[in-house]
Amino acid sequence: MSDARLFRGVRSRTTSLVAILMLTVALAAFLAFEAWDAAHRHRVTAERAMTDYAKFAAREFSASATEQLYSTLVWAFSPTGTIDARDLDGPLPGPSILDHEKSSHLLCARDSSRYFFRLDMRDGSFVTSGEEPATSMRKWMLDTLPRNAKTYKSDWVYEVVSGSVDGHSRSIVYQLKRDRAGRPAVAYGFEFCFAQFAVDGLKKVMRHYAILPPSLTGGVPNESVPNDSIFSARVFDGNGHLIFQSEVQYPPTYVGAYKIDYFGGLKSVVALRPTLAKALLIGDLPSERLPLLLGALALSVALAAIGVMQLRRESELARLRSDFIASVSHELRTPLAQVRMFAETLLLGRVRSDEERLRSLQIVDQEARRLTHLVENILQFSRAEREAIRLAPVPSELASQVREAVEAFAPVARSRHVMVQTALENDVVCVVDPAALRQILLNLLDNAVKYGPLGQTVTITLRRTGDRVRIMVDDEGPGIPADERDRVWEPYQRLESAVTAAVAGSGIGLSVVAQLVAMHGGRAWVDSAPARGARFVVELPSGIGNRESGIGTAHAVSSESPVSVGRAE
Repeated sequence: MSDARLFRGVRSRTTSLVAILMLTVALAAFLAFEAWDAAHRHRVTAERAMTDYAKFAAREFSASATEQLYSTLVWAFSPTGTIDARDLDGPLPGPSILDHEKSSHLLCARDSSRYFFRLDMRDGSFVTSGEEPATSMRKWMLDTLPRNAKTYKSDWVYEVVSGSVDGHSRSIVYQLKRDRAGRPAVAYGFEFCFAQFAVDGLKKVMRHYAILPPSLTGGVPNESVPNDSIFSARVFDGNGHLIFQSEVQYPPTYVGAYKIDYFGGLKSVVALRPTLAKALLIGDLPSERLPLLLGALALSVALAAIGVMQLRRESELARLRSDFIASVSHELRTPLAQVRMFAETLLLGRVRSDEERLRSLQIVDQEARRLTHLVENILQFSRAEREAIRLAPVPSELASQVREAVEAFAPVARSRHVMVQTALENDVVCVVDPAALRQILLNLLDNAVKYGPLGQTVTITLRRTGDRVRIMVDDEGPGIPADERDRVWEPYQRLESAVTAAVAGSGIGLSVVAQLVAMHGGRAWVDSAPARGARFVVELPSGIGNRESGIGTAHAVSSESPVSVGRAE
């Protein structure tokens, strides 16, 4: 009952610890999410700040470009600056008044575009000087200029109008003169290639204008470091056509755009160099924490899983130990009952003859041997787990060692009508601990007799193979399935067939064998016997030297009752 309560207590503690581990993993996941969320918000804020810097740069670039281009066009219209409303009542100056050195370089290279015009909105007359504009261009200007003049502000010096004519982007710039009543009267202007006109001015802006605060950029631009070392720029006209881009172009990580009403809707797009964040932001952009957090969370989950596995293993080990105690108690109870019963029979003088007295003494001796063997196995296993025992190997003649073990096991074999025969190669010398070897042999014989049928023949074979020695124990039992041959060497492990058949056993005999063999530098395994049943093989090096490793003197005796032993050598 106490063992069952102990096992239930272990299971209860295991369940509680598993629940705690799961809660710990959940808490770790929550903390990882909170850390990621904080880092993510920080990064989003920093990236938003970089984007704001890009928008600011785009606005400043547009303003600088407007300033640069504006002054050029103001000079182009300087000849018409003296015309006022009073002059509109008399003869008007021709459009050639605009043809001077300040404006001639603004005209397009195409012949059909190199002209100046005057449009009188009072009577619709349209006069040009220079080349003759194309008919479609002329029609577009006659349609567009009167409408555009309605939005022309009185303080403007000029207006740029862009549009698509015959599938091509065309631009004109004009200056509007109003009559005495303030109505649009006369427009002077010319067609110009905005891209050609703007490129030189935009290049000058890229080279010389401070777009971002020099205190943040380290004084860029200067004689040796241009603006394109910190940002790239692209400029589009009112129709969305690219008219300029800087030589260096950065990826669109941090991009800002700004559109102005001048020049037909000029739009600047600025992309900051990604590494500029170190200069513009205090402490640079926060690093991406997600991989680290996921790694930490995965590690937490892995550790929790390992913890759960260890707890399950502990729970399973507790169950196996509980089963082991129950099995050992059962194994001890039977021989103890036998010893007590026959001892009482002898003490009370209930034997009727000397033959019965001898038989009773033999049974007491047999059961005492079984008890001794079982206790020795338990002690050996306990010392092995505590690593508290040492071997004392000496050169030994193995054939005689095997014969002594078989003779000691004879009473147990006779109790199950088992014949033990040997096939021993003489003069096989091996450096072993004799007591440990005896324990190995007795455990293998006990295992063969216990799990084999009544009346079977168990064969022990000893032979030399090169520099190693093999001891083989064959039985005539059901054998061991191939997929369970490794498991039988583990502590507390018993085959399902043995448990179902209610074969008494503690599950530590073969574990003790494996431990002792390993400490001799050898190995043990199980195969199928040549005829039927199982063959347990122990392979030892013929000489292992003096070692001090885990298991010491193992005093092993047998465990059942007397029966005759056959031997074949």
